[in-house]
Amino acid sequence: MKKIYILSVLMVLLFANCEKVVDINVPSIEPKLIIDASFDVLFDESPVTASTIVRLSLSADYFDEEIPKVTNAIVFVTNLSNNTVINFYDNNLDGNYKPLFSFIPEDDVQYELTVIYNNETYKGKATKVKSTPLTNVVQGDETLFSGEETELKVTFKDEPIVENYYLFNFDRSLFLSIDDRFFNGSDYNFSFFYQEDDIELPTTTTIKMSGITKDYYTYFEVLSSQSGQGGGGPFQSIPSSLLGNMINTTNETNFPLGYFHISETDTYTIDLVEKN
Repeated sequence: MKKIYILSVLMVLLFANCEKVVDINVPSIEPKLIIDASFDVLFDESPVTASTIVRLSLSADYFDEEIPKVTNAIVFVTNLSNNTVINFYDNNLDGNYKPLFSFIPEDDVQYELTVIYNNETYKGKATKVKSTPLTNVVQGDETLFSGEETELKVTFKDEPIVENYYLFNFDRSLFLSIDDRFFNGSDYNFSFFYQEDDIELPTTTTIKMSGITKDYYTYFEVLSSQSGQGGGGPFQSIPSSLLGNMINTTNETNFPLGYFHISETDTYTIDLVEKN
């Protein structure tokens, strides 16, 4: 027993002497302008309303906890069918630019977003993407691995003939993008599971379903896989190599990050209860 005790002490001393503090030098990168302009037209409401916010920020180094907000830009949207201009303002100085009056994007109209920042001009174009209403959302009883997950059962009817792409926002910075290749034109239902750490029951949550373009679907798939869910959503930490549909017309080498997109969106609010 004495030999074993001495050997244990020697092993502890050996590992203590080998312990080192490693400094990891992460190279600092030049900040990029991030343009998060995902407009939602709530088409199933009466009257129809829209959420039209342009969120501007700067990319930050990996270990930075604060995301720098951009509050001194000029932002406007142009209706390219009649050249009407809608100005956006950051009245709260929080990087969120909004129009002074209600702005409802029209069907089959292309809009151009312009952002002027640091004497450089950024532009992108988008047309509203059609969607379909949510048929039903209910709380289910199934679980996955831990047995503590909370199931949501989502049902909707896909529009036939055309390819459709959808983005679901399950609140709490949890997203899911899907396409209709396996259920085109059919009623479709699927289950989404909140992990135990995602949600505390009982609670009320709102689900959003948006129609998106194929390009935005591809962009969001890459964005989600590289930046992950949570922490304010994937737009909080866009990889510096992932390009969206906004371009710098003044200096193309200083490209922005982010996307301009307009979606028809439906929402469904549900009360989630504790499981028995």
